Order: sequence, then C-alpha cells, then structure tokens
Amino acid sequence: MIINFLIERISWIVLFVFLQALLLFIAYIDSQISFGSLVYYTFLSSVIFLLFLIIRYKRETNFYQQLDKRASYLDESDMPQPLSPFERIISQNLTEQIEQLKQIESDYRTNLEQEKDELLSWIHEVKTPLTAMQLIIDRIDNQKLKADLNYEWLRIHLLLDQQLHKKRMAIIENDLYIEKINLEPIIYQEIKNLKSWCIHKGIGFDIQLNEGEVLTDGKWLAFIIRQLLSNAVKYSENSEIILVSYKELNHTKLKIQDYGRGIDAKDLPRIFEKGFTSTAKHQEQSSTGMGLYLSQQVTNSLHINMKVESTLGEGTTFTLTFPKKNDFVHISD
Repeated sequence: MIINFLIERISWIVLFVFLQALLLFIAYIDSQISFGSLVYYTFLSSVIFLLFLIIRYKRETNFYQQLDKRASYLDESDMPQPLSPFERIISQNLTEQIEQLKQIESDYRTNLEQEKDELLSWIHEVKTPLTAMQLIIDRIDNQKLKADLNYEWLRIHLLLDQQLHKKRMAIIENDLYIEKINLEPIIYQEIKNLKSWCIHKGIGFDIQLNEGEVLTDGKWLAFIIRQLLSNAVKYSENSEIILVSYKELNHTKLKIQDYGRGIDAKDLPRIFEKGFTSTAKHQEQSSTGMGLYLSQQVTNSLHINMKVESTLGEGTTFTLTFPKKNDFVHISD
C-alpha cells in the first residue's frame, strides 16, 4: 500500500525535489545568498514534507484499505465511510454498481429457476409418451426389432433421468433423507430396468450381498448404482457383472466389477471430470461424460467414498465405501 501511495504521489515528490534542487542551485550561483542557510532550510522543509506524506498516507489510504478488506464486493453495508469529495464519488459509484449487479444476479437466478422448472416439467411430460412407447414395443413380435427398440428406448430413458438428477443436484442437500437402506431391492430394481439391454448384449450378473444394509439416501443411491451399472453394461459384451457387498474396517462396501473394455491408465485421473469422455474412443457419440461426474457429486454429498480400478481391455471395478452412523454429523458441513 505504501509503494502504491508513493507511486500515486510521484508527481508531488518530483516537484518538491525539483524545487529544493532549484533553490540550492540558485544559492550556489549567487554568492550573496548564504548556501549553508539554504541547506538548513532544505533539510527542514524535507522533514516537514516527509511528515506531511506520512499524515496524508494514513488519511488518504484508510478508505481504500477498508475497501480492499471487505468480505463481499456485493454487500454495500460494509462500505467504508467516505470523507473527501473524491471518496464520496467512488463510494456512490460502487454502491450503484453493487445495486445493478444484485439486480442482474436476481434476474439471472429467476430466469435460471424458471428454465429449470420448465425443463423438469418437460422431462416429466416426456415420460408419458415414453411409457406408451414401451407398451407398444412390448407388443412387437419381431424379437430383433424389439430388442433394438428397447435398447434405444432405454438410452433415452437414462439420458432423461440423468438430466433430471443433474437439475436436482443444486438442491441435493435439501433432498437427502438418511436412513437404513436395504441394498438388495435397489440393485435388483436397477438390473431389472436394464434387463432388455443386458439380454441384447449377453450380459449376466453375479450378485453376492454379504452385507445388506447401509446408511444412505435410497433415491440417490439408486441413481449412483444406475450410472455405474449402465456404464458397465455399455462397455461390456457377453460377460458377467459382479456385485459384492462386504464389511471392511467397520464400513460396508459395495463392489461393482465388469470385464468390459476397461479404462486407459491416462484417463483414470479424469473420468470424474464434467464432460470428459474416453480418449481411446473419443469419436463415440453415445457418451455424454456426465454419468460419472454426477455420480461423484452425489457420493460426496452422501459421504460415500467411490474408488475405481481399471485395466484397459480387462475391465473396471468401482468400490463404494459407505459411511458409519457417526460420519453423518458432518453431512450439513
């Protein structure tokens, strides 16, 4: 702050030094003027000027130091009290800009909420024709055509579901209900939803639920399992997906293992990034890069640790470690 103040006042300082030098120069060339007296005068005036700078520094920078320390730039309540005319101009301009920014933010939030409500309404409306479409598909006799249509229907359904949960993510903390949840019905329901796709791709399941109950939110846990299972099915062919739950260090764990395409080692650190898709199959249009990103956002909110291990060409294993009861004292943090 001191350096900035001196830079701002450099013209004053240069002018003062110039006047002192001019006075000494005149005394030097004019023998009738006592050079020693002028040196004494120059010293005294320099001391006075230095004291003047110190006083003005404390006075003039106080307002700006308080501005710099403000907790929020959108809160005019902690605006420092202006004393000089220029400070009043700055304060008035900042207050007006804050009000404008608040209005812009308010309008933006209103529009965002309106768009979110419209999108959620649209998603729910689309589910009606999707349900009707499923009933129509069920009446088709041609098994190959039926399987193909079921596959495409399921893709649409999963994308809509993903979009629905993405919009709800902003208020997930208000939507959580932590209770003891039985893993079995959730897992079997999600497998049932993927049944047509699994038959189409020759996918089977090996389920070993040695630990049945976990503390979590059932609806959001179903979403996580849905994303992991749909990924496992998507990248597997004619193989099994293994689901195992067990106890380790007093934590319940759920392991979902497939023997599909696997993930390249260089992609592993990035698979939870928003919009990231595989570099090995970057041209694929079916991947949105949102499933694992959203899953991790949910696991963070639920205090579930999600770990991934994968070998390219051999398969991928996701392990969910559920929190203990005492861990939920932090869920509101």
